[in-house]
Amino acid sequence: MKKIALITATVASLVLAACGGNNDDANMANAAETNMEATSNEAVSDVNAAASDAATGTDNTLDAAGNAIENGASAVGNAAEAAGNAISNTADAAVDSTKTETKK
Repeated sequence: MKKIALITATVASLVLAACGGNNDDANMANAAETNMEATSNEAVSDVNAAASDAATGTDNTLDAAGNAIENGASAVGNAAEAAGNAISNTADAAVDSTKTETKK
């Protein structure tokens, strides 16, 4: 009976030793998976940040273009108003000049 118990204990210890090696392999596999997941998460984060930067850059460019168009339109409007004022002033001066000549 002691021989059977001794053999059983030996086999059990060999099985446990074999499982212990698998634990190391499992731990290494888990560590590799964790590292891969962390790397993937960083890559996704980097891509999202780049996309966000690109979108912000596009928005800023469109805003600048809109402002340039608006400023150009204002400049055209101001030039038209100035031309209208010049014509009006010229007409007023012509009328005043006619009045002055008539009084003489």
